[in-house]
Amino acid sequence: MKAIAIEPGTTNVALIDVDEPQVSAPDEVKIKMLQVGICGTDREEVSGGRADVPPGEKKLIIGHEMFGQVVDTGSAVTKVKKGDYGVFMVRRGCGQCKACLAGRSDMCYTGAYTERGIKGANGFQAQYVVDKERYLVKVPAEIKEIGVLTEPMSVAAKAIDEALIIQKARLQDFEKEESWLEGKKALVAGIGAIGLMAAFALRLRGATVVGLDVVDEGTRRPQLLKKIGGTYVDGRSVPVTSLDEVCGEVDFIFEATGVAEIEFELIDVLGTNGIYVATGIPGGNRPLTLEDASLMKQLVLKNGVMLGSVNASLHHFEVAVEDLAACLEKWPDEIRAVITERILYENFDAALHNHSADEIKVTVQWSEPDEQLHT
Repeated sequence: MKAIAIEPGTTNVALIDVDEPQVSAPDEVKIKMLQVGICGTDREEVSGGRADVPPGEKKLIIGHEMFGQVVDTGSAVTKVKKGDYGVFMVRRGCGQCKACLAGRSDMCYTGAYTERGIKGANGFQAQYVVDKERYLVKVPAEIKEIGVLTEPMSVAAKAIDEALIIQKARLQDFEKEESWLEGKKALVAGIGAIGLMAAFALRLRGATVVGLDVVDEGTRRPQLLKKIGGTYVDGRSVPVTSLDEVCGEVDFIFEATGVAEIEFELIDVLGTNGIYVATGIPGGNRPLTLEDASLMKQLVLKNGVMLGSVNASLHHFEVAVEDLAACLEKWPDEIRAVITERILYENFDAALHNHSADEIKVTVQWSEPDEQLHT
């Protein structure tokens, strides 16, 4: 079968031939790949950035934002059947720490986890993949056209879930709403694919959403944000440290910029008893200079919380599927518009290297659903 693979540490990426995987254990599921999303991690990998091959191999099959159709199952599989749609999680636990042993590899203590398509395990940019049922999340046929957005939505789902758990615990004496986000003001910094997924999820939960980025207001991402009820602020005309003068202090911040300086400056916008989740991973090793201690003073004096969130658990993948279904019902045109281009796998190079300013989510198209598999 065909797969897209790299030689880590180089810019060598190619469409290669590899053996087609087969179900070899009772708990395994084989999926025919339909679409795989492209994100910044993939582009970092093909430019020679962080990526680790599986033990004993020289190449890494990339891709972690997958969506496909079940074509075979082991005898013990009960979650899906032939013809169903699904996604596999990205991370596999270390098998040692309490978090991984409890099925929460997203919270691994040791760092010895693997991630398909990123760290020590081949990814999903291939015609077929096989994995364990416990890593699979079923996707309803009704949302198959946007199923490839499950992984990025799961990142937003986890970050929001963690924030709500913390807020419920510390504010329970006087903030007893069914949903803490209902009516709250949320800032999404960076409205790329992950940021927009967060904006959709926050709007579903009743939050007022302000999006911050450095693109023209009339372009695709700000307009999409506005169509779901959000407002947009251009960071080129409004400095981060002046944001609270424009939109007021906010209750919740979802950071998806990956720019270290901005990540720290956003503390200035956080209101009293607010919570801030950072999901962007800064690149490079440039030194960071802060003018004074006012940001940390504000975090302390206003009882602010700042935390990092990465990857997602099986539960958050399931929440992501629910959120996508709700989005398709409430904003069908808008959630579909997040996928801006589908590129055939033979033309993978264009998907990896041609990054337009108006792009949101580009996917590699491997095949079309086979309706006959349901019979």
